[in-house]
Amino acid sequence: MDTARTATNWCSSGIFVPELATPRRQIAGREFDFDRQVAVMAIVNRTPDSFYDKGRTFALDAAIDAGRRAWEAGADWVDIGGVKFAPGPPVPVADELERIVPVVEALRQIDGLVISIDTFQPAVAAASIRAGANVINDTTGLADPEMARVIADSNAQVIITHSLAEARRPYPKPIYHDVVAEVVAHLGERVQRARAAGIPDDRIIVDPGHDLNKNTLHSLELTRRFAELTRLGFPVLAAVSNKDFIGESLDRAQGDRLEGSLAAAVICMMNGARIVRMHDVEAAVAAVRMTETVLGFREPAYLRHNRE
Repeated sequence: MDTARTATNWCSSGIFVPELATPRRQIAGREFDFDRQVAVMAIVNRTPDSFYDKGRTFALDAAIDAGRRAWEAGADWVDIGGVKFAPGPPVPVADELERIVPVVEALRQIDGLVISIDTFQPAVAAASIRAGANVINDTTGLADPEMARVIADSNAQVIITHSLAEARRPYPKPIYHDVVAEVVAHLGERVQRARAAGIPDDRIIVDPGHDLNKNTLHSLELTRRFAELTRLGFPVLAAVSNKDFIGESLDRAQGDRLEGSLAAAVICMMNGARIVRMHDVEAAVAAVRMTETVLGFREPAYLRHNRE
């Protein structure tokens, strides 16, 4: 697989630094240097059946307000979803468009905010990009070739997520011989699909898909060996927030997984994650900025302790 690179890029201080083909990205008029920066992606779900917020941001005003509050709390990105991935009845494309596009149009007024769309429908991706979205977060990993063509014909970034399951459909018990190696290989194949459609490397991001057609032991292995995911040479997103693998690890119900979510995110960042998708924005921003400071990516806000 010609996309593979070494994942043993450790500097003399013991800090892991992924070797990225294109670490600098211009997105929404901002430059992101993924060699020395971690982006916080906030989650806004315009769905009545979200596993986390149970529809609290389903109303249009609530969704727009959530996006604005996330920006004010320090989020770099807002990821807007109109249909969840988990099994359920099909949602008409027209309904998904009605849920997503007005939120994009409202949040596009915030200068510098990166807007990503969580969708597996090419028509929704195309309309969202026209409305001002900067990123398409495809949880099916370009399963529909038309999605790759839509993104190629735009300036949008794409997040290619690993999942062997089809969105909205029941899926069998997941079986992997080596989950990390198989995820890397699958993502590498989908990267080639993106390239073949005309999407350049500097617009590709990958996501191992914690919990997507994976059990808790699989998701823990992905977290533990996250550095191996950077072999593909692209920024890697960690979507660990409030996932079931955290609940099962700690025996915590939904709504009581913040500490576990932050711990998992920090482990991923220390091992090369450069975007973290989180529900609790204020806590996530503090954890990310602290991790960046420990890694030497940024200076402390001030220096006073034992300085006199």
